[in-house]
Amino acid sequence: MAARRQRSRSLWRAVLAVSAVASVTLAAGPGFAADPVAPARTAAPFGAFLASGPRGIARMAGLSNWLGGAELKVAHTYLPGGLWEDIEGPPGFLDAWAGWRREKADRTLVLNVPMQERNEEDVPDEEVRWLLRQAAAGAFDGHFRILAERLVTLGVPDTVIVLGWEMNGTTYTHRCGPDPASWKAYWNRIVAAMRAVPGQRFRFDFAPSRGRDAVPWTECYPGDDTVDIIGMDSYDQPAGVTFDEQVSEPYGLQQHVDFAEAHGKPVSYPEWGLFRNGDNAEYMRRMLAWIGEHRPVYHTLTDYCPHGVWQCPANPRSARIYRAALYGRDDQSAPSSTPAPTQAPTTPPATCAPLDPDDWTGYWLGHDICLPFGWWSRHR
Repeated sequence: MAARRQRSRSLWRAVLAVSAVASVTLAAGPGFAADPVAPARTAAPFGAFLASGPRGIARMAGLSNWLGGAELKVAHTYLPGGLWEDIEGPPGFLDAWAGWRREKADRTLVLNVPMQERNEEDVPDEEVRWLLRQAAAGAFDGHFRILAERLVTLGVPDTVIVLGWEMNGTTYTHRCGPDPASWKAYWNRIVAAMRAVPGQRFRFDFAPSRGRDAVPWTECYPGDDTVDIIGMDSYDQPAGVTFDEQVSEPYGLQQHVDFAEAHGKPVSYPEWGLFRNGDNAEYMRRMLAWIGEHRPVYHTLTDYCPHGVWQCPANPRSARIYRAALYGRDDQSAPSSTPAPTQAPTTPPATCAPLDPDDWTGYWLGHDICLPFGWWSRHR
């Protein structure tokens, strides 16, 4: 895997500069002449990342309808990583997510939590190393206590916390590579601080990106006492790499499940989807089969262009595979239902697809950003 992963959230500022077309929530994904038949069944609860703000909840009903009423048991969102006050949980930002979670006992809220402010500002290694050493000494513990208290107060004390995700790469300020020992000590401090809050039942998900990336992710593993789930973010990249290679590469999918088994931990796939190989139906088919075989705690497709299927009309072949696999899914314990959307969905312009890298800007602006369908193929 490339040393620096140029995913769409990392390209947010560049993309914003080339697109000013507004878009709104999708009501339906790519069209089909007939409903899929003989749907595949997997045991893992699933959902999709649809947007970070309240729109993420609003869109869940539409995705469920597209999947024949299949119940989405998992909601997945991200805290923004601009300032510490964002990482503490901005007032109001998590309310809709907490409300969705409280409606049913068998639902799961997955929350990605940055470990540093200015998390996507290309902070140099030397400064990251200095920040990590401060963090390992306890300089930032209080921010995570505040977050834990807010989650407990919101009635979601069992949230899955995907802390410092993709730490083995170079994209984020919360990366591990500049000082793995301090990074691990910092992780352990955060977990201790959040677990000390009365009433909490958090589960902490250690989720590197697939492959070696900038540093082997095994060098960042903080220990079994502070990790509940071992996840992996796995997109269809680099260009030309087959799914078999994604399985067998060093620090790839097979090593991930083997490592988790050796440590007595379940696995998860917080982020997965299409990328460098375009509308790759074989990847979609194989990844769904892999998920079915390895029974993760949960999996959540990243559903915006270029990764997704329902919100990305550029991937019709993969959309058919995904829809057929999960259509009408009824193998979960609770009766199938989805919450009513908080906004009336409308159809976006036919010439573009929503870009929803973190929904934080859209949350404040009141609209999404829309890109021409061919933009990703021209800028790979």
